Amino acid sequence: MGRLHGCALMGRLLLHRLGGLAVTLLLSSMAIFGSLYLAPGSPEDVLFGSRAPSAAARAAVARELHLDRPLPVRYWDWLTGVLHGDLGRSMVTGQPVASRLGHGLGVTLTLVALSMILVLLFGLGLGTAAALRPGAVDAATSALTSVSVTVPPFVASTLLISVFAVRLDWFPASGIGTGAGGEIRGLLLPACALAITNCAFLARVTRNALREQLEREHVQTALVRGLPRWVVLRDHVFRNALPPILTAVSLLTSGTFATTLVVETAFAVPGIGQLTITSVAQKDFPVVQAVSLLLVAAFVICNALSDLGHALIDPRLRTAGRTT
Repeated sequence: MGRLHGCALMGRLLLHRLGGLAVTLLLSSMAIFGSLYLAPGSPEDVLFGSRAPSAAARAAVARELHLDRPLPVRYWDWLTGVLHGDLGRSMVTGQPVASRLGHGLGVTLTLVALSMILVLLFGLGLGTAAALRPGAVDAATSALTSVSVTVPPFVASTLLISVFAVRLDWFPASGIGTGAGGEIRGLLLPACALAITNCAFLARVTRNALREQLEREHVQTALVRGLPRWVVLRDHVFRNALPPILTAVSLLTSGTFATTLVVETAFAVPGIGQLTITSVAQKDFPVVQAVSLLLVAAFVICNALSDLGHALIDPRLRTAGRTT
């Protein structure tokens, strides 16, 4: 019965979080659509460029693009299209937006995944070492993270290109190769540029969370009673330190999607970051809308997964999710 009750609470919490996710995405889609079309400049100007069209030509284009309809009607048409997988057509190339995003989205997802693997390996490793080895190891880790956390991604990109691409010639300075191996090799330096600051941040969060648990009275009592250190660390320290670490990982993952815009430009990586900058410069409204919605969705989904992870770790949060 207890297991069934726990599953029911998790199901309610999941529905609650999915409802919040849907509302957030709906409100974000309204803001994204409205802000782009209410900004200075109009879609017709993108199509005509430097030419001065006649009033009839401008009206014909407005009818073709449905710009003569009220803004709420245009939003509804766009939203229903998005829900059916139709993101519209690029105003610059005429291609479906989904096809323009296709390859670039895959590259960006691979880049974010590589970066977060590095963050988890080095961030958790350094933070754990600093917490369990006070003294020289803790001091060295704190000094390293203090420097790393202040390095912006564009500075890290410049340094990595200068050292590992230009001087040592270990990796390409720009672009990615063909095939899985070539793509991973081309994305490794950009992933490192994204990971440097995130590693330092996660290491600090991990170190502080573990140190706080190590100083708890029940942990000290368990160690004094002679329980094996690894058992105490597993059952009392690491488990109770997971919530802040999980929150940090979710925030870093969602933030990495936005940071790719800078790093992909520095390394000329053909992902959605570079596509976004190009589309903004060209005022390609449908592409910018689609990318903005994807970035918001990534942020919201990461936070929702973090909440569910907290509920799995701490059963008290399931009851909180039921009562809200």
